[in-house]
Amino acid sequence: MPVQSFIPQILECNSLSIVGLEKNTGKTECLNYILKRLPLQKMKVAVTSIGIDGETVDQVTKTAKPEITIGEGVYFSTAHSFYKSKKLWSELVDISDERSSLGEIVTAKALCEGKVLLAGPSSAASLRRWMERMDRFNVDLKIIDGALSRLSLASPAVSQAMVLATGAAYSINMQTLVQRTKFIVDLVNLDLVEKRALDMLFDIETGLWGIDEQWNLHCINSVSSINIDENDMKILEGCRYIYVSGALTDRLLNVIKDSKGIVGKTLVVRDFTKFFVNAQTFAIMLRKGVEVKVLQKSRLIAVCVNPVSPAGYVLDSDILCEKIQEAIGFPVYDIVKNADAV
Repeated sequence: MPVQSFIPQILECNSLSIVGLEKNTGKTECLNYILKRLPLQKMKVAVTSIGIDGETVDQVTKTAKPEITIGEGVYFSTAHSFYKSKKLWSELVDISDERSSLGEIVTAKALCEGKVLLAGPSSAASLRRWMERMDRFNVDLKIIDGALSRLSLASPAVSQAMVLATGAAYSINMQTLVQRTKFIVDLVNLDLVEKRALDMLFDIETGLWGIDEQWNLHCINSVSSINIDENDMKILEGCRYIYVSGALTDRLLNVIKDSKGIVGKTLVVRDFTKFFVNAQTFAIMLRKGVEVKVLQKSRLIAVCVNPVSPAGYVLDSDILCEKIQEAIGFPVYDIVKNADAV
């Protein structure tokens, strides 16, 4: 499949997160690739980052990093201190009440192509407010440069779609890398729960809940989904649906999978960013006949790979793409290797 084929899918979305499986897996390359190929003469685009992106040198690994290049007309939001170091002409259009770790966040419109450092909102709530502010400028597509360590900011509650960047920076063991990437993709692609259950559970934000065979809603533990006792377990065992409103941890997953009559039950989690579980434990639960579904589903647009690790190890790009694609059943791209194919 041609490397540029996922760009039209991005044009169908109003918001996009670019998420890295690990630092230095190619998020910035993905961002630059996408920005370069968007039809900026026909649409308005805004971009920000939940971390610091666009540095020439990684502050942890001390390796070279690509700078962020934005085109004329693109709106960009960053800390005021970074705005002053931009390498382009721009028009300042907004000064926000939101603050990053580096100070107040400003938004500007690029008047020519150039390079910028990005450091924007750092919470899901502030990102949603950022998107609302961008709507004032009739922006068609909002892009968030994210990180897997801040996975909640790639939640479907924040952005409509995502691009996943993976690569040798996570592991130079190809089998480990393929397995980890597959696990994340499997979580992203979990099915939505049935509409009746979704409507009953969507507004619940705390605790552990259940729906029985007669569609009665039960509060298993209103305080926390972590601390459950024997009485909670009895309620849980009588439920058809089990809803974890917060994080699904290994401890809670073990309690659920070891409960009586677990076969045929459906475990419901808000979205893929709420999973903090071991892939093996998760697989065991699935083998026991438990379905896992979500209240909100992300749209995975593409998986991109960076076969080079910060330490200089290089995996075979063709083999890596082939193995990941075979594992996930989804197109995988090395956008650096194939950049000239467009």
